[in-house]
Amino acid sequence: MGMIKEFKEFAVKGNMLDMAVGIVLGAAFGTVVKSLVSDLLMPVVSGVFGTPDFSNLFTVIKNPTQEVFTSIEAAREAGAVAIGWGLFINAVIAFLLVALALFVVVKNMNRFKKQEEAAPPPEPPKQEVLLEEIRDLLKQSN
Repeated sequence: MGMIKEFKEFAVKGNMLDMAVGIVLGAAFGTVVKSLVSDLLMPVVSGVFGTPDFSNLFTVIKNPTQEVFTSIEAAREAGAVAIGWGLFINAVIAFLLVALALFVVVKNMNRFKKQEEAAPPPEPPKQEVLLEEIRDLLKQSN
């Protein structure tokens, strides 16, 4: 019974909810970055390097059928052993974009935190100031 109560407290904590929201947003962000890499960035890079698509760059190590493959998927389906180094390049580019985006977000969050910390504390209400003055006067008269 105690374990169920502990689990309920753990699952309902604010940190758990924050983490769940972060995971969902991270998954959505991953989809956006993947589209950015494959749909916007890679066509530009391909145009510069003259390669239609990096994901299609591969090297066949073992080819039992002796066919010539036009894609890494076709090579793997035929049973050939192929290194998909173009897919790796795409993954590295996606990682660098995610790392850059997270760097910008964290840097801005830290800047906002510093601004909040640097803000002077709000002045106490007039009632509190008057009460403190009365207290000080009472201390002086004793």
